[in-house]
Amino acid sequence: MSQAHVATTPTPIRVPVREIVPWAVFVGLLALAVLYFVSTEAGAVELLATDGLVHEFLHDGRHLLAFPCH
Repeated sequence: MSQAHVATTPTPIRVPVREIVPWAVFVGLLALAVLYFVSTEAGAVELLATDGLVHEFLHDGRHLLAFPCH
């Protein structure tokens, strides 16, 4: 009982760059917007909540990313 061994060559996987680039740009801009809102102490973000709710919500994130907060 001998079985024939057929050598197959692996086919390369094509990455559709034209489909990935718009999503990568979108995610990058979204990440920059989140980083901006986390890093701001007061400004446009504080207009959303006058009682400092946004500041308190993002407070630990500021310390985690080593932004000065106090």
